[in-house]
Amino acid sequence: MDLKKLNNLKGFMPSHEGLALTKWAEEFSHYGPALEIGTFGAKSTLYIAAGSRIHNQLVYTIDHHSGSEEHQLGEEYFDPEIYDEKLGRVNTVPLMQANLQLFDESKWVVPIVTNANTIASSWATELGLLFIDGSHTEKSAMNDYDNWCSKLHPQGALVIHDIYEKPEDGGQAPYLIFQKALAEGFQLHERVDTIVCLTRA
Repeated sequence: MDLKKLNNLKGFMPSHEGLALTKWAEEFSHYGPALEIGTFGAKSTLYIAAGSRIHNQLVYTIDHHSGSEEHQLGEEYFDPEIYDEKLGRVNTVPLMQANLQLFDESKWVVPIVTNANTIASSWATELGLLFIDGSHTEKSAMNDYDNWCSKLHPQGALVIHDIYEKPEDGGQAPYLIFQKALAEGFQLHERVDTIVCLTRA
């Protein structure tokens, strides 16, 4: 894995948090494949794949690829490079495809283009690692947590990104599901800046 090239991709995963993802993916893919909710350009996906491939495990990455609320036209993180004029909306599929083809690790990646909660009820594969990094609205984040945590292997890991204790530092939805997980029997395995890895107590 060319980490310099990976870190230069468009995306929202700083290298120190990405390397934590790689470490945890290697550690917990022993128990099953990884699943990521929230793909964007697949930068974090590739960090996960760099670890999960050690145990020949796939990374399923789910996203509707229409962008989160903050990516929409007129919003804070709107980017004209990911706006599809023909579709009249944000479309991050081309960005994901372009990024994945730059790395051999992409052969371990299975992109799924849909809303994650549409397929949760029919998902039957036990996961070694679940990474929640989707929409930061409270309803959406809670749905991701409630609908997918049951898919984890008993010794698997729940990873949540963008943990900010103070509202002025960032959105609170990831922090709220972090607190809910702790209240429901998870414990902190490790934290690197705003990304946390939890295991069942």
